[in-house]
Amino acid sequence: MTEPQNWSKSSFSGGGEGDTCVEIALLPGRIAIRDSKAPSQGTLTIPIGSFDALIQSLKRTTV
Repeated sequence: MTEPQNWSKSSFSGGGEGDTCVEIALLPGRIAIRDSKAPSQGTLTIPIGSFDALIQSLKRTTV
């Protein structure tokens, strides 16, 4: 698998240093996700469609 080069963090990241969030990066057909506080600890990759479904589900449950 190719290691992503362009990580993005949500503009809603909290904390004094803005490091209490996850980061995402695009890969061909997949989204890579990692912990912004510990990026070297590992990366989770999921299909783009599954990521979209996750985000839509979170939006429905957010107050």
